[in-house]
Amino acid sequence: MSAKKDILLTPDPRLSQVCEPVTEINADIRKLAKRMLKDMYEADGCGLAAPQIGEMVRMVVVDCDYTDERGSENPYVLINPKIVKADGPMRSFSEGCLSFPGISVDIERPSHVIVHATNLDGDLMQYEAEGNLLAVCLQHEIDHLDGVTMVDHLPPLKRAQKLQECERAIEQGARPGETTTD
Repeated sequence: MSAKKDILLTPDPRLSQVCEPVTEINADIRKLAKRMLKDMYEADGCGLAAPQIGEMVRMVVVDCDYTDERGSENPYVLINPKIVKADGPMRSFSEGCLSFPGISVDIERPSHVIVHATNLDGDLMQYEAEGNLLAVCLQHEIDHLDGVTMVDHLPPLKRAQKLQECERAIEQGARPGETTTD
């Protein structure tokens, strides 16, 4: 089964649920991390949260450095990530989401973020990003763990418009990683 079939699409209700903490880093969690990275790379994403593949645990994978041309991977696996600081000037960024193919959404977020998370070795890590894609990606993926999607940041009318665009794109065969916005 390809990653694009594994990734949940809106309006799947699991995308709006709060995830449970990971209580033990075991073989199942390592296997899930490997699957998530594979799915993210196959869909040309830079981040993926566990609920986007139907796993309701607090885990995300991120790789904002990956490009097919370079073939280099620099992935992060964040278990039970928590934003401990989000500050700095607000910055607007056009965000896409593998669970919302065919659309992008301009969202304002703090430009600086510090995240604490456990890695697959059980070590507590700190990730800090400012004014770049990683800062946006960390906030976007952690939102997923709290049942918040990118369209939830929009006012009601704009949210309805973007959801209609996404629905049309899905009906026309758009899959995760594809943008077909006008």
